[in-house]
Amino acid sequence: MVMKIYKTVKYLIFFLFFVLSMNVFSQENYLCRDKYWTEDEGNQKMKQFASEWNNLESWEKRADVIRNGILTGLKFNQMPKVSNDFKLIVTHTFTGDGYVVENVAFESFPGFYVTGNIYKPLNPAVKNAAILSPHGHWKNRRLMAEVQARCASFARMGAIVFVYDMVGYVDSKQVTHDIPIALLLQTWNSKRVLDYLLSRPDVDPERVGITGESGGGTQTIVITAIDKRIKVSVPAVMVSAHFFGGCTCESGMPIHRSKNHQTNNVEIAALCAPRPMLLISDGSDWTRNTPRVEYPYIQKVYALYNGENRVENVHFPAEVHDYGFNKRSVAYTFLAHHLNLNIGKIPYKNGFDESFITFLPEDELRVFNSDHPFPANALMGNDAVLKYLNLK
Repeated sequence: MVMKIYKTVKYLIFFLFFVLSMNVFSQENYLCRDKYWTEDEGNQKMKQFASEWNNLESWEKRADVIRNGILTGLKFNQMPKVSNDFKLIVTHTFTGDGYVVENVAFESFPGFYVTGNIYKPLNPAVKNAAILSPHGHWKNRRLMAEVQARCASFARMGAIVFVYDMVGYVDSKQVTHDIPIALLLQTWNSKRVLDYLLSRPDVDPERVGITGESGGGTQTIVITAIDKRIKVSVPAVMVSAHFFGGCTCESGMPIHRSKNHQTNNVEIAALCAPRPMLLISDGSDWTRNTPRVEYPYIQKVYALYNGENRVENVHFPAEVHDYGFNKRSVAYTFLAHHLNLNIGKIPYKNGFDESFITFLPEDELRVFNSDHPFPANALMGNDAVLKYLNLK
């Protein structure tokens, strides 16, 4: 009798392991990692995708499939219910020339914290625009001069800007960046930053934008695709027909492909239509073909809404993969126009003059340190977060 029970339990364990393994293997088969196609294949795929719709109705049916593919691939509906009673933690404040910087954190879900900085106007209006500012994969990215420059400039123009850490970077050390659900956690954090900004009485919900570069560009297009509360989108140096993102936080979950569909980052970006969007591209990375391949496809989508005037591409063929001064400059003008910011607040001398910015040392922008430790309820480690979420 004991042997029979032992064998039964053994077979059950084997069966469960087999089912779980098949589920993981099945998900792996649907991942579109890195340079999933060649440039030529990406070009051909855009023609194939274009043949699958020919009017607004057929495009919106395809758009629904793509959007549902993102939500399902992310397991978004399995995330816990959360409160919008935000208890913002502010650990340090700096006052600059026309703007204020706060080091902040709040709970994204119980025990898991969004960390970052809020840049806001020194003399804010009653209702202000808001800009989400996710960053790319450079070391200590939120703390770098490029990021400080764009956030301070937008704040001086009249926006409340929230720049927040990728998971595993800077202050977001509860998990490592290679956690298998990094794409879910970062998209969820973007949603929660948006929830927070819209909970503020000094934010105008009709003037909410987002801009990020590289991996931050991935976050920009994904949250814009699934959340229409974003009104203006500026993905920089990311949107490509053949490159799907080289990191777990971009292509580590099956948002591009399922048994029912295949898409890419171009179509995900196109889900912004008819809201204003600016694609920033350059000649040294996977966005080198944007003017010829990716942008024409997106223009066709916008044309269905009679919205050709609301989508733009600025291409820098001699520049590299960054969010440098020239790229920031075109983002300033685009977001200022569509979010009704006061661009005259930025000095202009044959180009925007960012010399008013005080570039803070890294330690002055960090949220948590020995004087301000993580809250006692913080889930620490990949296993703790995965166990709490208990995703199926």
